[in-house]
Amino acid sequence: MELFTKSSAVRLRSCHEKYLFAVDDEKTVRQSSDGTSRQSVWTVEMVPRKPNFIRLKSCYGKYLTASDSSFLLGMTGQRVIQTPPFRQAEHESDWEPIRDDLPVKLMSWNGKYLRGNGGSPPWKNSVTHDREPNMAATKKWILWTVETVECPEKVSFADRFSSPASSFNSSVSSDESNHESTVKKSSSCGSSNSIGSDPGSVSSPKLMFTPTMSGTLSPKPTEYQQMEFFHNAKAVRMRNVHEKYLMADEDEETVTQDRTGSDKRARWTVEPVRGSFEVIRLRSCYGNYLTASNERFLLGATGRKVVLSKPNRLGSSVEWEPVREGSKVKLRTRYGNFLRANGGLPPWRNSATHDSPHSSDSFLWDVDLIEILAGTGPPALAPMTTPAPHRKPSSPPMSRTSSEKYVEELTESLPKSEGRVIYYHIADVEGHVEDESAVEYALTFKGNSVEQLTQALREETSMDDVVVCTRNPLNGKLFPLRLQLPPNNGTMHVVLVPSTT
Repeated sequence: MELFTKSSAVRLRSCHEKYLFAVDDEKTVRQSSDGTSRQSVWTVEMVPRKPNFIRLKSCYGKYLTASDSSFLLGMTGQRVIQTPPFRQAEHESDWEPIRDDLPVKLMSWNGKYLRGNGGSPPWKNSVTHDREPNMAATKKWILWTVETVECPEKVSFADRFSSPASSFNSSVSSDESNHESTVKKSSSCGSSNSIGSDPGSVSSPKLMFTPTMSGTLSPKPTEYQQMEFFHNAKAVRMRNVHEKYLMADEDEETVTQDRTGSDKRARWTVEPVRGSFEVIRLRSCYGNYLTASNERFLLGATGRKVVLSKPNRLGSSVEWEPVREGSKVKLRTRYGNFLRANGGLPPWRNSATHDSPHSSDSFLWDVDLIEILAGTGPPALAPMTTPAPHRKPSSPPMSRTSSEKYVEELTESLPKSEGRVIYYHIADVEGHVEDESAVEYALTFKGNSVEQLTQALREETSMDDVVVCTRNPLNGKLFPLRLQLPPNNGTMHVVLVPSTT
């Protein structure tokens, strides 16, 4: 209990390395990887006449509440929401910290536990309260690591002026530790200390700021330089791991990928967002904005559509936060997803979605500066009409013969020599595939063991509890893969079956 009594505000991190997050509709609660946002900070309040209970208040002034409505019909889990103060049923906002050991459990008013769910949608990233799990795979879902937040009133200030690199460089290297300790002594606001975890781990984010002469906080110079690239840019091109460019389709609604980088549709105008240093908008040649929609790309898949739109009011759906990763960049939505260039077979091939991050290279983008703002110096690259030789399109932008188009399409469809292509279907809970004649999903896999393949497919599908199976060529029955994969990087066809079947 002293973890909470000694702290005015905390962050709660689940076993999925995601934070308890208050959504800006001021009602929903979910998990998010963004631990630097004020939406992941919860103010601790003691409950009068109940010394063992606390209440957690979000940045919107609403309380974390264990409701009595079911999350899904027929399931035991119930919704956890935000509710305003002075409600008649205030006891539903009371939580009792249970500390058998670190991390902690939070028990609701009806004896259930706050639970950060994993698995596939709609469970993924959801938060419920439920009885203690019996399965070993889900026992950790009710465990939470508590991170104290010093000066929580400063977190919104930090959110506004921190660069994207602050989230990427959340784990501070040893050569910066002395500098950071000095900063903490000068100004402790904006830092966080993890309780129940390694303070030097990646899962313990630390906002990296330096005090200025005036005593206020400002981003470190290295972080500013990383973001300065976009603030100096008037227009950019973005190339993905498939060597294709992010492209605005002629229907002025669809976003695709294409190899023709000299096309005007590959040009994106950079617009800064007033009052936010780290966020930009990207406008296509048609005047529409790159938009992270809420519509699912395919039913049952985690990815959501990225489209072109021209809303009457420019909101968070058209705002993107560049996050640097080495020499490349990820583009993060305001809700924690990342812009993804899909490969494989149709309908995935050449599509763009936004999805939760994992280890795939499909979230990484090379950014070509093709026009800079006036007065910021000479352009770093040649104009868009004459791309560098190693980035020229495989075919000239002029009209091509049908045979040339066929050759290009055939070349694109061939798998790369690195790794093997894994084609897979997803079975239902009874082990049946609805339509095996339908097009299979595809994944390029570079490992050589069944364990690595299973992990790669779990990350690709966001399904935690699946078994990779193959069909017996004699009787057509499914059996789990247990030995080494076939040699010579041969193509494989597998079926993902929920492990509970």
